[in-house]
Amino acid sequence: MGAKVTYSFPDLLILRHGETEWNRQGRLQGDLDSPLTESGIAQARAMGRLLVDMGVTPDSHDFWTSPLGRARQTALEIGTAFATGGPLFREDARLREISVGDWTGMTRQEILHLSDLSEDAHFMDFYAAAPQGESFEQMSQRARGFLQTLTRPAVVVTHGITSRVLRAVVLGWDLPRLAELPGGQGVIHRVCNGRHEEWAP
Repeated sequence: MGAKVTYSFPDLLILRHGETEWNRQGRLQGDLDSPLTESGIAQARAMGRLLVDMGVTPDSHDFWTSPLGRARQTALEIGTAFATGGPLFREDARLREISVGDWTGMTRQEILHLSDLSEDAHFMDFYAAAPQGESFEQMSQRARGFLQTLTRPAVVVTHGITSRVLRAVVLGWDLPRLAELPGGQGVIHRVCNGRHEEWAP
């Protein structure tokens, strides 16, 4: 057997998209979309101002976003804090949210009625059990593929599960530990040199 290959990743600032209409309704979004709420727009703009306050600039960081609409809308709102005169974020399909297959667009209550999940199921169980959905291992592979292309510090706008997987890969954590990582919208997760920090406006 060959030696295990390890990677050193640059300083990362990982942001989840702002609140959406489906977030508010408790629906699993996966590959589908719903627009940001007024609160979600405010969250995105506040994160943009926080990035500026942290000294982040297009000269210091690359800017990446998932191509899904809710992430792109968040990235556009974040971009208003930067006077660049042009597009700030580049899209990468590997940053899209984990697919939830047949359960896309359904509420957790609807899923409970047609599945074997119990009322006290952990929220991660809904993603793991989704019929025709993407596995955490598949998600991890594409997240790792994206991370291995980075050559300098980066701001990354993505999704709830994708954010956790990206951070787990950088921290060297096994996938069963995903639920230990904090989530939330309107916050910035910094991962650097094996450390995890959370920044809030």
